[in-house]
Amino acid sequence: MTTTSESGAHPRFADALRELGLDGLIPEVRRFPEATRTAAEAAAAVGCELSQICKSLIFTAWGSPLLERSRELGGGEPVLVLMDGASRVDVERVREELGAEKVTRAKADVVREATGYAIGGVPPFGHRTRTRVLADRSLLDHDVIWAAAGTPYTVFPMAPGALVAQAGGVLVDVRERTS
Repeated sequence: MTTTSESGAHPRFADALRELGLDGLIPEVRRFPEATRTAAEAAAAVGCELSQICKSLIFTAWGSPLLERSRELGGGEPVLVLMDGASRVDVERVREELGAEKVTRAKADVVREATGYAIGGVPPFGHRTRTRVLADRSLLDHDVIWAAAGTPYTVFPMAPGALVAQAGGVLVDVRERTS
């Protein structure tokens, strides 16, 4: 078994695990020679179902009564959405959950500024700034899910309920409905 510090997990994420007392509770952080930047790449590397991957996606919301800064003139506020790897986020459902005027996918610079990580390696917690977290209920369909450990080459397993709790997430239904 590889310890978190030896695994190649992003140092900020390894520090977050220690600060949260999770360093010994996460059984392993796995590093792969090939990128695990997308949910499909991560699932192939881990050898799990696509829906067992937890995507950490940053959106920007404006005009939400639930978000402190989103009402400032011209400013939006980052929001983290945790979604299973087989599903897509319905931006309109996110907007409704937040009571926001507008929600869009965040640009790469906003993602890095808010989380401290690059797209493709954003973990569900251990971010530079605190954001509101919406976690889709589909994550609870599995006993274990895999999420990014701060780099596009590292992932870790965790029980979904514990992951949502550590992220400070609110369970919602924001995945696109299939016809």
